[in-house]
Amino acid sequence: MNQILSFDKRVCEIVSRIPFGQVATYGQIAELMGSYGSARQVGWSLRRLPISSEVPWHRVVNAKGHISMNPNREGSDWMQREMLIEEGIPVDASCTVPLKEYRWRPVDSNWLIDN
Repeated sequence: MNQILSFDKRVCEIVSRIPFGQVATYGQIAELMGSYGSARQVGWSLRRLPISSEVPWHRVVNAKGHISMNPNREGSDWMQREMLIEEGIPVDASCTVPLKEYRWRPVDSNWLIDN
């Protein structure tokens, strides 16, 4: 259980650093944590957050730039879309953001990995 909480905490710490108007992918967050191949777990960590969380969970999309649209998200997918648009990030009709222009690229990621 502590391992899950520690993972969730690390996800939140990194996601909290994504600047306004930029996005990251689940896989990118996993890599910045040093947890290669854990993109799905990053998604589950973010899903455990309350929608009203101060962690900018809405700035994380899948590897293709898609918002994960799913009825099980109980409307948070549509909220994510609106929140990204409010930040000036274009979201097309298929709920995709242009990753080339809006992907977060930390200059120095050494501070992100906590071993």
